[in-house]
Amino acid sequence: MISRPLKSLALTLAIATATACTTATPYQPYRPEMAGGVHGGYSEQRLALDRYIVRFHGNELTSRDRVEGYLLYRAAEVTTQNGYDWFTVVDRRTEHDVRTYARPDPFYRPWYGPDYGYWLPSWRYYRPGFGWHDWYPGYGPFWADSMDVTTVESFEAQAEIALGRGAIPAGNTRVFDARKVMADLGPTIVLPKRP
Repeated sequence: MISRPLKSLALTLAIATATACTTATPYQPYRPEMAGGVHGGYSEQRLALDRYIVRFHGNELTSRDRVEGYLLYRAAEVTTQNGYDWFTVVDRRTEHDVRTYARPDPFYRPWYGPDYGYWLPSWRYYRPGFGWHDWYPGYGPFWADSMDVTTVESFEAQAEIALGRGAIPAGNTRVFDARKVMADLGPTIVLPKRP
């Protein structure tokens, strides 16, 4: 049996951890870990005077749309900061990372004990081609205790861009007016909260 003070401490730590992780990645320079802020952000690497690789890495709460939008915005910023007017997306990709964690619930212990296995909660589920089946969380090697199963997704987008000046080439869907991108996406950009 877990003591009341220990349960209270565990709950406080769980809430503190969850609170630190409940914010999608804002538009910020890349942070590899959550040291004093939210994980993720933008980075770029110069390949030539007019060529860059731009990246945006989102945390588990940042949608793919937001990651790709922030990448496009950063590409526009890099373009204007270097004195150019437009950029061409030479190559781009978005990586999707999915991880599933199964952890036993430390507080789940049936009060009625192991002699009442039949009385434990059970559910029915349907598998096409196999019919209805029963699931008992108290039986079997994997479901020996109640489990907390969590699936975590994160996205990282990357683009190689070539910068240009003057009139924007017509008819190329990979060419973007940097100032127009910044004007269009600017209202959707969420900056980090100041302490």
